[in-house]
Amino acid sequence: MNSELKIEVSGIVGTQEMNISTGELARQAHGSVVVQYGETIVLGTATMGKPMSPDADFLPLLVEYDEKFYAAGKIKGSRFMKREGKPHDDAILTARLIDRSIRPLFPKGMINDVQVVLTVLSYDGVNDPDVLAMIAACGALMTSGIPWEGPLGATRVGIIEGVYVINPTMEQRAKSTLDLLLAGTSKDISMLEAGAMEIPESAVLDAVEAGQKGIGSVVTLLSQLQEKVGVAAREGIYAKKNEEHIARIEGLCVPLLRSKLALSKGKDDIAQAERDTVAGVLEQLSEAEKEEISEHEVRSIIHIAHGKVTRDRVLEEDARSDGRALNQVRPITVNAGILPRAHGTGLFRRGDTQVLTALTLGGPDDALIVDTIRSEAKKRYIHYYNFPAFSVGEIRPSRGPGRREIGHGALAERALVAVLPEYEHWPYTMLLVSEVLESNGSSSMASVCGSSLALMDAGVPIARPVAGIAMGLMSDGKTTYKVITDIAGMEDEKGDMDFKVAGTEIGITALQMDIKVTGLTRDILSRALEQARDARIHILGEMNKVLDKPRAELSKYAPRIHTMRISVEKIGDLIGPKGKNINEIIDQTGASISVEDDGLVSIVTNDGNAMELAKKMVHDLTREIKAGDRFEGKVVRIMDFGAFVQLLPNVDGLVHISQFRDERVESVSDVVQIGDVISVVVLEVDALGRINLSHKAAKK
Repeated sequence: MNSELKIEVSGIVGTQEMNISTGELARQAHGSVVVQYGETIVLGTATMGKPMSPDADFLPLLVEYDEKFYAAGKIKGSRFMKREGKPHDDAILTARLIDRSIRPLFPKGMINDVQVVLTVLSYDGVNDPDVLAMIAACGALMTSGIPWEGPLGATRVGIIEGVYVINPTMEQRAKSTLDLLLAGTSKDISMLEAGAMEIPESAVLDAVEAGQKGIGSVVTLLSQLQEKVGVAAREGIYAKKNEEHIARIEGLCVPLLRSKLALSKGKDDIAQAERDTVAGVLEQLSEAEKEEISEHEVRSIIHIAHGKVTRDRVLEEDARSDGRALNQVRPITVNAGILPRAHGTGLFRRGDTQVLTALTLGGPDDALIVDTIRSEAKKRYIHYYNFPAFSVGEIRPSRGPGRREIGHGALAERALVAVLPEYEHWPYTMLLVSEVLESNGSSSMASVCGSSLALMDAGVPIARPVAGIAMGLMSDGKTTYKVITDIAGMEDEKGDMDFKVAGTEIGITALQMDIKVTGLTRDILSRALEQARDARIHILGEMNKVLDKPRAELSKYAPRIHTMRISVEKIGDLIGPKGKNINEIIDQTGASISVEDDGLVSIVTNDGNAMELAKKMVHDLTREIKAGDRFEGKVVRIMDFGAFVQLLPNVDGLVHISQFRDERVESVSDVVQIGDVISVVVLEVDALGRINLSHKAAKK
């Protein structure tokens, strides 16, 4: 490749032109492309190094996605720190999407260090950079010579008024009932992720089909670019394998594994079967063989063989290691309301996976402020997922959430969005935390179930309960395949697919799929969705036995919120100069008060008396005074022609001297003094906003 020459291709993808180029930026990276769609531009680079260790047995792939505020013409919000630091959660989620898309296409056994970096250079507020970053990653790898079995493309699909739209704009996505991200080719899908508004399975299948057409356009462009560049292949380094050792150990272990797994019923039995097999194989090795084949190598070969045996038993016998049928969900137990001080709790167990979700309710001011290149927004529904080491019987220090925890938390969060109440009717901030207490597959979907239970236990008026299930696939790589419901253990680790599906009895609310083989057909996807629906309905039935709708009352420890709408013109009156009025209400009542730009006022407090006082004070500051209204007001100023009476804070009206008595009054001070409280009625509010009052009319 001539490094001084910019090489580019372009074509229509969806409704806009996409331009992909190389040779101009980041020329010292092994592969570098720039993808532009509208005025959104993403730079993708790929670099390969030597293995971390010559004895490594995995691919240390690192994917970094970086959004810079300059891309949107913004300066970071904090007055004290302008340098952008660690990536925010949305950036981490995008990096995970890219990692999950490209990782399966690296050759098996390759152990080189590989880093793929995506940098958003420009964002136009219309076209989301995440899809472009996925395309840029694929393009960087394809032009790098790094061993990678591309091409691969990506696209987004929305459903707007029944029409499938490729790469919808940000405005269109706000109206869409589906937000589907796809990676693959025009024939195969390798990754998908979606949030949806309870759509049917058939709509998902049609959206995938529409997305593959968009992917086909992207793949064509990437292939054209690769051909123009003329990439020289780089040599990868692969994990050492001793085929003789593998054949010897597999010959001994496979019969043992088959016989022992046939008797297993759960996670502990399956793990013990592998340990017993290791012990049995070591007993059969001669002393000379033990000198040549280490125990570590024996364990590694047997663990890999365990996955093969699990696959073969499913394909040949419809037999699973825990004895279940292929479409059978593990035993389920459900509980709710078990933590007295949390505002809502859900405890969900499926087999050896157990998740406890706790919900805390807060006011509008407790919402999370999310500041990204897209916008600065408030997030009122938040879900965090924690996966401690003890949940799988291991020991490791806790250093905060990793990418996996952030990803699983976001998936479970997305699954409930479709059933949440509208902000105007339910202005609470909802913070859920899912603690994985035990894990043997699909803890993220257990978190969906736990979250649904916690919300209902707290009295949050969700539309319907939501449940989730993880589906798997075992295939021979050709025409034979089996779809598995509720995958666990080795089915998850060594299977060909991890397909998480969440939804209600009506339809799907979230999807996430990773697949390790090519050839995912519509028939396979349809079968998986059908089995997932059956499992979801079953799980919802088990949940409904404990809690089938939101509780009628909130926890006594949860804050109460009263909302009222005021005229937008009255917002200034409520807040007052430099916040004087609203701070006075807060100081007197102890309530928290938030005011939206559209005039929605939320009062948050646990104290009933404070709530009533705060409501009255807000009402008094913002009410519209009209003729006929009656007040008990304090005389605040006396003039020769009448007296001014305070009706509301900062609102005075005039009682003319003629409006005190039917008979003539010589002097105002003859009938009232400053500080007197008198009854008045509003005669009129004139064109200038002046309020004319009558005392004598109020006495009649």
